[in-house]
Amino acid sequence: MALSGVYSNLNILFRWLHVLAGITWLGLLYFFNFVMAPAAGSSRDSEGSALGPALMARAQWWYRWSAMITLLAGLALFVMNYAYIPGVGFAPTPLLADANGITARAAWILFGMLLAAIMWFNVWFAGWPAQKKEMEGKASGAELALLRRRSYLALRTNAYLSGPMLFGMVAPAHYGAMNLESWLIAIAIGLVAVWCAFRVAPRVGRVR
Repeated sequence: MALSGVYSNLNILFRWLHVLAGITWLGLLYFFNFVMAPAAGSSRDSEGSALGPALMARAQWWYRWSAMITLLAGLALFVMNYAYIPGVGFAPTPLLADANGITARAAWILFGMLLAAIMWFNVWFAGWPAQKKEMEGKASGAELALLRRRSYLALRTNAYLSGPMLFGMVAPAHYGAMNLESWLIAIAIGLVAVWCAFRVAPRVGRVR
């Protein structure tokens, strides 16, 4: 039976949009880190990229706007589920706080949201300005090397943050418990998983 009420339907709509945009964002993030960056590093292409300028511009467009939609849809979901009570209005819901303060579920989602916000900032205000200036041909020499380094660091930082961030996003519904030990373990698992992904990938030109 279909859901009744505007609130319920908007909730599932924003959840679907959040997941769809998030898959696009992280898919491109991993493509840039695990596929494109190693290939570009070994390429002697004067553009410094394994992709042509047109494809690179298109990939960057999808990368930054999927990040934006992921963030906005996620914020909408947080408000609807943690800060809004249907029929009452804007107020902390039982998912956000109880008699003991902030719930473990809310603590996990806030942890994931914080890392996602840092990643979004890196996309729009660290990586993209450098990539845009490089693609427009407005830099050369030492400045070009600096821009490429800034773009690389933004991508690599986001890749490492994505591991703990995803744990924070799935933990509220599937894990729940939150304390210092579980938080540190979640961070460690996320970082190690991404580190292993970088290490196990074959070198450019090799097939395993």
